[in-house]
Amino acid sequence: MLWIYYAFVKRESALLLITINTFGIVVESAYIIMFLIYAPKKQRLSTIKLLLLLNVFGFGAMLLSTLYLSKGAKRLAIIGWICLVFNISVFAAPLFVISKVIRSRSVEYMPFFLSFFLTINAVMWFFYGLLLRDYYVALPNTLGFVFGIIQMVVYLIYRNATPVVEAPMKGQELSGGHIIDVVKIGTDPNRAGGGAGSKV
Repeated sequence: MLWIYYAFVKRESALLLITINTFGIVVESAYIIMFLIYAPKKQRLSTIKLLLLLNVFGFGAMLLSTLYLSKGAKRLAIIGWICLVFNISVFAAPLFVISKVIRSRSVEYMPFFLSFFLTINAVMWFFYGLLLRDYYVALPNTLGFVFGIIQMVVYLIYRNATPVVEAPMKGQELSGGHIIDVVKIGTDPNRAGGGAGSKV
């Protein structure tokens, strides 16, 4: 949404920005709808609140303020900086998974091809922005390339590692809403031959 608004304000060489981000809106909307259908009630409500806060009120406030409080090159610069910051956050978001990968020694939550194609995407958009001298497009994709390389290196390091299984603690709630109570087996002779006590 931000990049489409930027492209309409810029006008010059804006066709690719408009077409690819229109397609992006369709695809991402489908993802969100699928999530809202299958997510637990609590997560569904928090996601709806987030959508209203950012996509409706946040974007609406930015749209109105830039339309009525700025003009010409200044308006384009403000929108460009906003797009730049959000674009960097898109590339940086998967970096938060790296700590989980290192801790669990599992790449389950960081697919290689996602990082690979994000990196290729960053390279292509960098050259697009550079050749058009549009640094609002070029700069964040420079960082996107670096972040993508970091993710792929971490993936290659841990792809064959033995995952660390984190045992649930006593009273920990599982995803299904069940409570598991893990009891440590002692040396009580009355419990000889018994298994680990658990209450689900």
